Amino acid sequence: MMNKTINVAIVQHSPVYLDLNKSLEKSLDLVQEAADNGAEIIVFGETWLSGYPAWLDYCPEVAQWNYEPAKEVFSELFHNSVQIPGPEISQLCQAAKNNKVVICMGLNETTKSGKASGTIFNTLLTINEKGQIANHHRKLMPTYTEKLVYGMGDGMGLHSVETAYGRINGLICWEHWMPLARQAMHDSDEQIHVAVWPTVHEMHQIASRQYAFEGRCFVLAAGQILKAGDLPSKLTLPPSLEGNPDKMILNGGSCVIGPDGKYMTAPVFDQETILFQEINLDEIYKEKMTLDVSGHYQRPDVFTLSVNKQRNN
Repeated sequence: MMNKTINVAIVQHSPVYLDLNKSLEKSLDLVQEAADNGAEIIVFGETWLSGYPAWLDYCPEVAQWNYEPAKEVFSELFHNSVQIPGPEISQLCQAAKNNKVVICMGLNETTKSGKASGTIFNTLLTINEKGQIANHHRKLMPTYTEKLVYGMGDGMGLHSVETAYGRINGLICWEHWMPLARQAMHDSDEQIHVAVWPTVHEMHQIASRQYAFEGRCFVLAAGQILKAGDLPSKLTLPPSLEGNPDKMILNGGSCVIGPDGKYMTAPVFDQETILFQEINLDEIYKEKMTLDVSGHYQRPDVFTLSVNKQRNN
């Protein structure tokens, strides 16, 4: 019987909003802190480098055509996005190698050259314990207001990757409600699933727990911390946020869920912290006795799934 225990950590700290260099510096310190406390897999939330564009949902004028402040903030987001490969990623890879840890990082990505040189992608990057980019997944479909700033991703990253600490990959936010994306991930024999969200509120908790139960895998659901005072000063805040810079807009909710869909680490809200949890991969196979959606509970004679794994841009 497999008896393999892994130490995982979810970083629930705010980035330095729209400041790539300072956010990178902070992330490296947080990786070191988590590793020093025994973590082997370290997860950051959606577009942590260098901040989720929550202003799309809170600043009422940003969707106006040719609205100059929104254009300026988009430009700032673009110039604080990451290239892959690039110097920031090289530093994260070195940190992973030095500490023999896996880093799963949500980030804003742009190519800054070539076909998609003006496009930002919502990306989840997995760096293995050897300091190598193991997987590079771009969010398939920007969610609602995100369509104002993000391009559409592709299926290239829809598979788990082998690491020293199990088979790992993840999905971004509302991809967890795309049934075929979930099935593609389940079919790749995923053991540890990273679910990155802006904040893990009730419906996101439901989606994360359902994913764990359906996939018979561990889910590391990562939420972010963001205060009203961190939103771009160029934009007009709604009355509910004006003069209230410490009001939480994104309030975390990170948690660790077992392959039975139950919490191992309950959701933590409204604080910056690092969550630590020990998991045992053998629990996966105990739960697969009753449900294996890529095995004995699948009907390949009835259903087929084809995934285009080509990079679009």
